[in-house]
Amino acid sequence: MQPITVRPETPEDIRAIDVVHISAFGGEAEARLVSALRDSASYNRELSLVAELGGRIVGHILLTRVPLRKHGEEKNVLALGPMSVVPSQSHRGIGSELIQAAIKLAKDKGYGAIVVLGHPEYYKRFGFSSAKNLQVSCNLPAPEDALTIMEIVAGNLAGGGHVEYPEPFTALY
Repeated sequence: MQPITVRPETPEDIRAIDVVHISAFGGEAEARLVSALRDSASYNRELSLVAELGGRIVGHILLTRVPLRKHGEEKNVLALGPMSVVPSQSHRGIGSELIQAAIKLAKDKGYGAIVVLGHPEYYKRFGFSSAKNLQVSCNLPAPEDALTIMEIVAGNLAGGGHVEYPEPFTALY
């Protein structure tokens, strides 16, 4: 099998990233979300990673800065998502490589935590745990158990808090 290369997105990757999300999710909602996030103040190109296989982009993951608020205090954490892999390349470990690269990047950049709204059993394999158990909630109307979180800096999530996903996410839900 050819090696998977994970790297930051470039402007030349934008259309291929859209194709990845459209094919993985069967519609344009996630591609529109990525586009809207690119236009937001929360966007940082360094936090958008692509997976290449044989010179072709086959996966994408986006981390977005979001506030974690508690008692008037605010910490910046990262929201993971969307993350997708083209269906023809699924079950090859590409999603796992993207998530591991995103976690490493978040650690290297000094972020205190990563939150993700998705399939909890999938993300728990990478060290995410129930946000509810850590008294962390969010502003999106999703099932409580779908929100998982990973504390990167010890004590960063002490006492919990409320994650405020930006408007492009709320428009999706």
